[in-house]
Amino acid sequence: MKLHELKASEGSRHKKKRLGQGPGSGLGKTSGKGQKGQKARSGGGKGAVFEGGQLPLYRRLPKRGFTNARFKVEYAVVNLDDLNRFEDGTVVTPALLKETGLVKKSYDGIKVLGNGTLEHKITIQANKFSVNAVEKIEKSGSKAEVI
Repeated sequence: MKLHELKASEGSRHKKKRLGQGPGSGLGKTSGKGQKGQKARSGGGKGAVFEGGQLPLYRRLPKRGFTNARFKVEYAVVNLDDLNRFEDGTVVTPALLKETGLVKKSYDGIKVLGNGTLEHKITIQANKFSVNAVEKIEKSGSKAEVI
């Protein structure tokens, strides 16, 4: 048997329903949806969770679990690569970062991450430092100060 000799079994393939195609198709005019009513409209019918007006299951069940979202601490992030624009001896403060446009919003503080390398000897003041960032800062001869 070869690929070009393959044929689908009798009755296994159906013609696509061509809705609204005149008198011969049997699916003309209202396209098999009947006359008017909710289910005849576009987007009509009830949602998957509708239970005939009974309070749906997802509303009957108690809410469970704990979320700390209201108290989450979010930091504005700065990478070491970004700090190379400052000259030697500069004290990089959150105010300076905001002024230069490295940080748009300060959120709950500023965190320095260790992406890239630091090429200048500067003093960086921030709320948090990653372990990797502190190692690279000290290696370059700079200082990391936690505010």
